[in-house]
Amino acid sequence: MLVTTTSTLEGKRITKYLGLVSGETILGAHLFRDLRASFTNIVGGRAAGYERSLREAKATALEEMVTEAQALGANAVIAVDIDYESISTGMLMVTAAGTAIFYE
Repeated sequence: MLVTTTSTLEGKRITKYLGLVSGETILGAHLFRDLRASFTNIVGGRAAGYERSLREAKATALEEMVTEAQALGANAVIAVDIDYESISTGMLMVTAAGTAIFYE
């Protein structure tokens, strides 16, 4: 499955637009990770635990989006946008959305 942020595929002909597809993941707070991140904020550096969690959440959202596109018969998702949104204290939602297509 081809996944791209562009709205066209150079050298390919899009034969069907199958509709909007999306995947969502909600990332909850973890006490130990929060304490380490607070310490990192004080002394400086990167919050590796949060970074790892964000990468996993993004991958899950993309996988769900691709699964939805495959169910429609798509072989690509174009115009993909990934959004990060704080939905409450300690909760983060990662959304991936795009247009499912079939191309030749």
